[in-house]
Amino acid sequence: MEKEELKNLFKKYHEGKCTEEEKALLEAWYLQFNEHDLDITPKRIKAIGNNILRELPGNHTIFRKIGVRLAAAAILIGIILTVTLRLSFQYQPPKNTAYKPDIAPGTNTATLTLSNGKKINLTNAVNGKLANQSGIQIIKTGSGQITYQTTAEAIGTTEPQTNNISTPKGGQWQLILPDGSKVWLNSASALTYPSTFKDQKERTVQLSGEAYFEVAKDKLHPFIVKTDQQSVTVLGTHFNINSYPDEPAVKTTLAEGRVKVSTRTGDTKFLIPGQQAVLEKDALHVKEADIEEALAWKNGYFRFNDESIQSVMRKLSRWYNIDIQYAPNVSNDGLNGKISRFKKISQVLKALEATKTVHFKVEGRRVTVLK
Repeated sequence: MEKEELKNLFKKYHEGKCTEEEKALLEAWYLQFNEHDLDITPKRIKAIGNNILRELPGNHTIFRKIGVRLAAAAILIGIILTVTLRLSFQYQPPKNTAYKPDIAPGTNTATLTLSNGKKINLTNAVNGKLANQSGIQIIKTGSGQITYQTTAEAIGTTEPQTNNISTPKGGQWQLILPDGSKVWLNSASALTYPSTFKDQKERTVQLSGEAYFEVAKDKLHPFIVKTDQQSVTVLGTHFNINSYPDEPAVKTTLAEGRVKVSTRTGDTKFLIPGQQAVLEKDALHVKEADIEEALAWKNGYFRFNDESIQSVMRKLSRWYNIDIQYAPNVSNDGLNGKISRFKKISQVLKALEATKTVHFKVEGRRVTVLK
């Protein structure tokens, strides 16, 4: 696509004449600059388009065919946009493609289970005190976080109570642990932890699923995150653990500080910022991390980096609470791109479908991936 064609595309958007696939790519370009701003208007898209066009040489080719693949690239003040998804503007989805009723993205929803078995729906719970465990008050703040406060009644109490916060498919939650550590819990995940770390040599929690941790510093009391296959030990740091049972590997990504990753077979690795420990089939290795991709969910978007459609759909399944099926001979080509997690499922599927490598059939909450 030459510069003049790109001008025409932005003009079509401004006039409201873009196809869904053209609109999806332009909006994805916008999200590359501000993924948290969901108020995407033709005026904003047009402004970005003008900036892009000013930076392009007169004879610059934006899109080039490489076999059957199309790679999108636009240069804006020296930055190459990574929202590629191998989109083809010429492709039109089948007329029988249906996305109604549409499926909304996930929300802040979780369940708190106390040591006595009592369950509290955190979504419906009013702000303020939710429970009192031996003088440890559990508070829901105005911003929706869960925090723990020690009262005078708890002085001398050393026996911690076990708490568990779990999110369903289509849910996420944030909490502040008794030591001040912050935790972001992704969908279909659960965290088990004590109501107090007082008089304990270690601050140990148990994770199932995915969570991002900002650990309060305490050199005398290491913070340990245990999963079914490994444990991660830190003193104070920022890191992400993806330990979903349906994923082929457990991934620990370090953003700040230093952590020790230990497997149940005794293997141990130390990470520095920018590294990722990958545990697959009891083999642990360290590689350079794509921090943006690993933390995308916590920052409110999906980031795909040469990712298979199966991996992409596992993420969508957990966030949109949908069931996935696959037709025979689905493409194995890698997908690249970035899109807000707060889009409805139809917008995400249309962007993927515009790659001309996969199509979708939607029936209620069941999505079938077609060739």
